[in-house]
Amino acid sequence: MGLAAFLFCVIFLLTSPTWARANAELRALMDMKAALDPQNQYLSSWTIDGTPCDGSFEGVACNERGQVANISLQGKGLSGKVSPAVAGLRHLTGLYLHYNSLHGEIPREIVNLTELTDLYLNVNNLSGWIPPEVGNMAGLQVLQLCYNQFTGSIPTQLGSLKRLSVLALQSNKLTGAIPASLGDLGLLRRLDLSYNQLFGSIPSKLANAPSLEVLDIRNNTLSGRVPLALKRLNGGFLCQNNIGLCGVGFYPLKTCNASNHLNPSQPEPYGLGGTNLPTRDIPETASVQLPCNHTRCSNLSKSPRSSVAVGVIVVTIALSAIGILSFIQYRHRKQKLSSKFDISVNRLDTDQAKGLYRKNGSPLISLEYASGWDPLADGRHFSGFVKEVFQSFRFNLEEVESATQYFSELNLLDKSNFSATYKGILRDGSIVAIKSIGKSSCKSEEAEFLKGLNNLTSLRHENLVRLRGFCCSRGRGECFLIYDFVPNGNLLHYLDAKDDGHVLEWSTRVSIVNGIAKGVAYLHSSKGNKRALVHQNISAEHVLIDQRFNPLLSGSGLHNLLTNDVIFSALKSSAAMGYLAPEYTTTGKCTEKSDVYAFGVLVFQILLGKLKVTSSIRLGAEACRYQDFIDPNLHGRFFEYEAKKLARIALLCTIESPIERPSMEAVVQELGNCSSCLSQT
Repeated sequence: MGLAAFLFCVIFLLTSPTWARANAELRALMDMKAALDPQNQYLSSWTIDGTPCDGSFEGVACNERGQVANISLQGKGLSGKVSPAVAGLRHLTGLYLHYNSLHGEIPREIVNLTELTDLYLNVNNLSGWIPPEVGNMAGLQVLQLCYNQFTGSIPTQLGSLKRLSVLALQSNKLTGAIPASLGDLGLLRRLDLSYNQLFGSIPSKLANAPSLEVLDIRNNTLSGRVPLALKRLNGGFLCQNNIGLCGVGFYPLKTCNASNHLNPSQPEPYGLGGTNLPTRDIPETASVQLPCNHTRCSNLSKSPRSSVAVGVIVVTIALSAIGILSFIQYRHRKQKLSSKFDISVNRLDTDQAKGLYRKNGSPLISLEYASGWDPLADGRHFSGFVKEVFQSFRFNLEEVESATQYFSELNLLDKSNFSATYKGILRDGSIVAIKSIGKSSCKSEEAEFLKGLNNLTSLRHENLVRLRGFCCSRGRGECFLIYDFVPNGNLLHYLDAKDDGHVLEWSTRVSIVNGIAKGVAYLHSSKGNKRALVHQNISAEHVLIDQRFNPLLSGSGLHNLLTNDVIFSALKSSAAMGYLAPEYTTTGKCTEKSDVYAFGVLVFQILLGKLKVTSSIRLGAEACRYQDFIDPNLHGRFFEYEAKKLARIALLCTIESPIERPSMEAVVQELGNCSSCLSQT
């Protein structure tokens, strides 16, 4: 009977779909590890006898069904290749391998990841052609391939990615024309093709893409007339260093003459409708073979027609005169990128990632975890200040469950891929907001986790949301942070206001700017037991407004508690709204000066009463044209001296060079001077 029972168990395991799937994912991860980290220097936590979904595999997160849904290994120093084995992770929704030193080509097997929404391979040393099969990955929303060594043309098949909102291909060695098929992307908001070797004209179909907000084509060899439809982008259209381009009203382009008119009988590059034309049918300007040493170059299509040869000669001469300058500038930019990046990616507030995984699935709070985790379990021995703080701030699980009515959906304020926030009422009647964070999203080292909690509890300022306490549950595998509930929502509700009820008065706006500045300056300071902190995610969403309309920063210091390798998506919203400092593109770091940049963007938003800050608003602030940067809903009810001072501060804080930005302490001092000078007038 014993042998029979054993055989039954073996047969059951081998025939169990869940076991087979988990085993297949484990094999895929181990094959990926061998390719990504051949020296086993960085992924030692990935072991063949491990369990990927128990939180032990660094950078791996799973969905509610226990399937690998996310791999975040940005900035880990990986120097290997992307393995075709990635295709075995069929439920993967996010793959973040940016800021490494990976080489080789993108494996074509990656197209089997039909649920993938985010593909970040930027800032590596990847080469070869961009696989046309990527166009079959219908779920892709963000495709980041910039700062690599990709060659060849931009695949026309990318025009089939109907959900794509961001396509970043800048700083590669791409040639050929811009595919007109990209104009079929109805949700495309940002397209960056700068610092390549593209030539030909800008397709009018692309210019009319309905959702397009940013088109960056700087430092290429494009030519022809710029479509007038791109005027609607204002500062979102960047075209410098394309000496063949011309247009009316596009700074710094020259005015077109008769020779710049496109011949209407000639098709636009890659055609207006066809996305699957063979290379031989593409106009000469779209498919020119350039000398190179990469593996795929031998597969470039060759045309016997003499017109193509003439085109090659013409383009080669043009590239000799123009392309060298672009390449030098490109190399200069690449030299700024270290081969290994000390990345400090924002993980401090998951509100930025609202609902990203609701369809594909990763509410990690619903997972079951090993019962051994409870850094604050009874019987633990803490010393001195830490013990005193933990005892005074600690809640028990019964209090948390009672306050939220056992985590009722009616009390759910927000839910993201690895946390949820509930409204609750404590026994003393006070209203609180309770944020739950899954154990797999917390620092794996107990000492580091406790250090993060200690940092959170040390924060005390009138412009920070107050942390009332915390609760760590071994049974639920969650940590709960209990904050004061702030009744008037966040600053987003007061931007782009349509009715008088949400339009902030001038004095309130000035007070909000002052409060935010003081809160950020406090975070950056180091006094007593508090060390300097970088917020990393300052935005209108994270500025809460209390009953007296005082601003309270939320999410401050949470990155000390959360890991940096669970999910990269939190930065996407910040980047889209303009809060992300430009140096992050090349450094991958959030610093005090990047906080200053985000604060400057907030000041512009508060002055204008709108979420979107364009280059015309900045120009208006520089020229002190109040009608360009002051909310018209104020109907002129503002003090010009204050407006001028705040605009100057916003401009200084958003200077491209971080070294030239002021410190937040200096900003607070300047705002204080502004108030005192006004009171004397």
